[in-house]
Amino acid sequence: MDKAEFDSFADEYLSMHARNISASGEGPAFFAEYKIRDIAEEMTRRRTLPTRMLDFGSGVGTSIPWVNHYLPNAQLTCADVSERSLELAQSRFPDSSRFVHFDGHTLPFEPGEFDLAYAMCVFHHIDHAEHVHLLRELKRVVGPRGTVVVFEHNPLNPLTVKAVNTCEFDVNAKLISARNMERACRDAGFSAVDVRFRIFFPHRLARLRPLEKYLTRVPLGAQYAVYANAA
Repeated sequence: MDKAEFDSFADEYLSMHARNISASGEGPAFFAEYKIRDIAEEMTRRRTLPTRMLDFGSGVGTSIPWVNHYLPNAQLTCADVSERSLELAQSRFPDSSRFVHFDGHTLPFEPGEFDLAYAMCVFHHIDHAEHVHLLRELKRVVGPRGTVVVFEHNPLNPLTVKAVNTCEFDVNAKLISARNMERACRDAGFSAVDVRFRIFFPHRLARLRPLEKYLTRVPLGAQYAVYANAA
């Protein structure tokens, strides 16, 4: 999806997203929250809580309140190709973050400007031929000690595939297997890459979700996360 397509969907993004994931029994906030909570828990475990974070492909700012909640000491920068999405994010959460437009090719940031960068289900909208280049850009802006976290839909999960195939703003999306995303990270120069599968139970089975921490290596979750480090 290019800038014009993202701009055209920006105003209706949240309502379309909510309709599209209704079968899960959860809303967009649930999926944004779990990702930031996962990052906060993992970086706490590593004893390297980030203070300068980049939301790559931030859209209308769905992650902002959760960064404020789980990582209150972090300064967040939101970057996106869609200027309309950034406008909406800033209007929803004024003075909460820095909002930066980028051209889809080169991130307008200095090397090592961030401790951590994350992308929430962004790369399936990007031509696969561009993945390694953009991962290298993310690696550049987090520096040799930073972390890049990529969340993506799992094409091995049939409910995920159905949701993507019926979503208006995913019409040009091409899902990425966890194996291919791991390979792209390694091709981009990351030497430590860890893949974890997430979201196995819908809302009606939410009481089973505490078991998910034992299932992160089972490649059937609705989504997966890749934690990538240069060393």
